[in-house]
Formats: sequence, structure tokens, C-alpha cells
Amino acid sequence: MERVWKPNVTVAAVVERDGRFLLVEEETSDGLRFNQPAGHLEAGESLVEAAAREALEETAHPFTPEFLVGIYQWPRPDGEVTYLRFAFGGSVGEAIAGQQLDAGIVRAVWMTRDEMVATAGRHRSPLLLRCVDDYLAGQRASLDLLRHYSES
Repeated sequence: MERVWKPNVTVAAVVERDGRFLLVEEETSDGLRFNQPAGHLEAGESLVEAAAREALEETAHPFTPEFLVGIYQWPRPDGEVTYLRFAFGGSVGEAIAGQQLDAGIVRAVWMTRDEMVATAGRHRSPLLLRCVDDYLAGQRASLDLLRHYSES
């Protein structure tokens, strides 16, 4: 049977505080890279729930999605995977002391846009800066655009 192509659905948290953005430094097959707190949608959860979960798991900061920054389709250069990313803006609380970070996450870090540009060679993907630039341009869509239907 031929494999059916489908994108990998991911979520990301775009969080700004005092001109700095919350990022993660993570281990990848290409070495240490920077990214927004992000990850895959899991079975049964909504996109909003996934964004809150991923941000907490990767940064120890509770995240409340408040708006949609954008939806991004990005095929990896190797052609193996295409990501469909839903990027959410919102607010975070203080880091929870003792909260273990996901495997592969080295640390959470706050960076300015200029610091991100200076480290562009270490970005996990071009989506990191694109999402920040869209956020800074004021892109905000209501979460009412999203509908989650469940069996219950």
C-alpha cells in the first residue's frame, strides 16, 4: 500500500516580555538549536491545549494562549517532513521551580529579536524568526477561529 502524504501538525508559543521572547535551546541531530517552545499535536487534544502543554513541558512556564499569530507550512529542506505549525501568542506565568524540562531541552532562554538575528545559524527552522516578525507586525487572530470537536 502506498503511503499517504500528510503534514506533521505542530504548535508553538510566541511569548514576549519586556522586548524579549521566550525560546528553548534544544539538542537536535544538527547540534544545539534555538526554537520557540513547540511540539506535536497529540491525539485527542485541541491545538490550544497542545500549545499550553508544550510550553510548560519545554520551559516550565505555564502558558495561556490568547490569540493565533499565524499558520505556517514549512517543508524541511531534506524533503522528508512538512510541518503545519499553528503559532499562538499569549502570556506566561513564572517558571515552576523544580519542573523538569522535556528530554533534549537544555534550557529556556529569553532573547531580543536582535539576539535572535545574531544567532540565526542556530535556529531550528526559519519559522522561529518568521513567527516573531509576524507577532511584532501585530498579527493577531481570535481563538474563535478554531473549532475542536471531540467524542465526549
